[in-house]
Amino acid sequence: MPAQVTISSLTGASPYQLYVCDTTLSSCTYVVTFAYPPYIFNLPSPYDTEDFCIKIVDNNGDRKSTRLNSSH
Repeated sequence: MPAQVTISSLTGASPYQLYVCDTTLSSCTYVVTFAYPPYIFNLPSPYDTEDFCIKIVDNNGDRKSTRLNSSH
């Protein structure tokens, strides 16, 4: 079963662009653009088996990121 991540709240201006990245934020995979939390998504490979970062860019271009570990 794929690992799932829930984004339960955000600040900033919607819509939000969601990316999953390696821990250095040097390699990112676009996931989706969404308007309002909560938003639930399945982690794409290879991030479902290693530490990763979530990067969110709001409509004003402001970036937010957080590091998560593979144990979820």
